[in-house]
Order: sequence, then C-alpha cells, then structure tokens
Amino acid sequence: MYTTNNLSHSEAAEIIEMIRTRVEAYGKGASIAVVDSHGELLAFLRTDNCRPSVINISINKAYTAARECNESGNIGRAAREFDFPITNFGDLRYTGWDGGYPIIFDGRVIGGVGVSGLPDEVDMELAKAGAELFSKI
Repeated sequence: MYTTNNLSHSEAAEIIEMIRTRVEAYGKGASIAVVDSHGELLAFLRTDNCRPSVINISINKAYTAARECNESGNIGRAAREFDFPITNFGDLRYTGWDGGYPIIFDGRVIGGVGVSGLPDEVDMELAKAGAELFSKI
C-alpha cells in the first residue's frame, strides 16, 4: 500500500482563477482546464470571447500532460521527430500542441493544466504558471 498526493478541487479552482486574470489582462478569450493525475477533468473555464473550437483542446492538452508526465508540446515534437503518430497512443484525447503542462509534486504527477485559444507561446506560459502554483519537485 502507498499514499498519494492529490490535487483538490479548491486548488484546481485557484489555478483557474490565476490564469483567468492573466487571460483577461491579455484581452482575448481562452479555455482553461485542470485535470487530476489520470487526466480526468477537475475544473474548467471558458472565458468571454473564447472560441468554442478550443474548449476540448485545452482539456486534451491537460490530459496529455498529466498522462504522459510531460508538456503536451513535447509529445507533439517527439511524435514528429520519430514519425510516431499521436494516434498510436490509442486515445484520441492525446494532442501535441503546446499549452499543456503537468503538475508535479514530490516527483509524481498529481495533475495537469491546459490552456487554449491564445498563441502557442502564451498558452504554454499560462499553463506552466498555473502548474507551478502547486508543483514541488
């Protein structure tokens, strides 16, 4: 038997709120997702002016980051470099776009953050900032 750390709903809500304020300061719309260590949704927000097409993308970015213990963009770059289609993971929720970042606590992934709707570098910056609220390596 072993003990695990888990991201709480209130912690997920803190991540959402911190990213929301930054998205609104940016002046555009985005979707923000926080998932648990299995990639299952804990909290989600679609800000004003967010395109509907990016809703599932942010969830999938967070899912990929949590499940693969890596940034979603790194998964995409590796897939292209090694000519290994992401569909080979066997789950259509995997994505290789930047903007998904794992939350790591005491060396274990306890969740993931996904942001979508802004330029890739901004999505990644915001997801990383959100993940770092509760990351402790």
